[in-house]
Amino acid sequence: MRRTLRMRRAAVVFTAIGALALAGCSGDGEDEPSTDPGTKDDRPSSVSLPKLDGEKISVAAVWTGPEQANFTKVLDEFEKRTGATVTFVPAQDPIVNFLGTKIAGGQPPDVAMIPQVGAIQQAVAKKWAKPVGDEAKAQLGKNYAQVWQDLGSVDGTQYGVYFKAANKSLVWYNAKAFENAGASEPKSWKDFLSAAETVSASGITPVSVGGADGWTLTDWFENVYLSQAGPEKYDQLAKHEIKWTDPSVKDALTTLAELFGKPELISGGADGALQTEFPASVTQTFTGGDQPKGAMVFEGDFVSVNIAQTEAKIGTDAKVFPFPAVGAESPVVTGGDAAVALKDGKGAQALLTWLASTDAARIWAEAGGFISPNKSLDSAAYPNDVQRKIAEALIAAGDDVRFDMSDQAPQSFGGTPGKGEWKILQDFLKNPKDVAGTQAALESAAAKAYTS
Repeated sequence: MRRTLRMRRAAVVFTAIGALALAGCSGDGEDEPSTDPGTKDDRPSSVSLPKLDGEKISVAAVWTGPEQANFTKVLDEFEKRTGATVTFVPAQDPIVNFLGTKIAGGQPPDVAMIPQVGAIQQAVAKKWAKPVGDEAKAQLGKNYAQVWQDLGSVDGTQYGVYFKAANKSLVWYNAKAFENAGASEPKSWKDFLSAAETVSASGITPVSVGGADGWTLTDWFENVYLSQAGPEKYDQLAKHEIKWTDPSVKDALTTLAELFGKPELISGGADGALQTEFPASVTQTFTGGDQPKGAMVFEGDFVSVNIAQTEAKIGTDAKVFPFPAVGAESPVVTGGDAAVALKDGKGAQALLTWLASTDAARIWAEAGGFISPNKSLDSAAYPNDVQRKIAEALIAAGDDVRFDMSDQAPQSFGGTPGKGEWKILQDFLKNPKDVAGTQAALESAAAKAYTS
């Protein structure tokens, strides 16, 4: 997922995540409220949409595979209700560059699903983005905590509708490999390393890392940093109010090196991890029965989509625990994709209204591999207890959400393959002894990006 399955994130602190281990608006006057007889419980629609017979709408997103298929189900229902024809436009990272090419060629999509706060800000600065209309804002006010509305705003104007969220502070593990090794779910970083050593002693490599996708490494760092340095420092670093040469960054990298510096604990060692893309890091953890290539893999709730491509069953073969606490609290990193209109018009605004609705969120929630920031969505819509608990914890966090710092950063630093933070942390995985050099490289890249 994310960006190969491309998903991104934001950061939250809350304790409800511990449970994981156990487990409308009105129209414009012309519009008629619609019903959705196709839903499982035949509930009336929670949102009014305009009639758009004959209108063509394009939506760009970096989603592929199961994510694209499930999002298409959401778009299909919009077509059914409005009469519009919606085309999915496959995008690539970095999405701002992709959109720039489309706009320069005179063919911008009507709506883009943007995975980074910084990218939304860039789209606004470039005058690409169109403000959210009253109908969509009404849905946001009814269904979303203020923080999710604020994350889609720039200088007080609403531009983004956050449709898909992710909790990215989870460690998924092969239950049989843990059982055979006599390992138990860790709660602290020290216990996590101890569990890894226990699994390693049983003959199974403990940790699978998708290092070929640099965004996974930013997530490793951010979880460690948020838990160890605390939310205040996290906010300062996210805004580059403190430098990457700060002692708090040294501490986090030194902690991360306790894992990265032991290649025997990582599937394929550093070289193997750097050649492993995120989807493979998951599937290799849940294939091979009790002899997987890795016993644990760190990433978000969307890992369930990749697990579904194996024979493992979530809750029995594949279990999950919160990212271990490095400091006083376990961190939670979550992320989201926001719908942003790039064209004026009734169709684009209607789609934003639809994506802000509970009905749209329910469709993907029932399909799985999805967490919605929509607080009005009944958690019973999620297909299993694991996803249900993840979603409930996210909603329970309310306004305590903080977006992942790499997504708050300029894209050239925090969101570009082969550059900036992604590349520097890949280099760090290869040479985790060079903490000072990594800090210097991060600060140099950040200083350029934040001033450009």
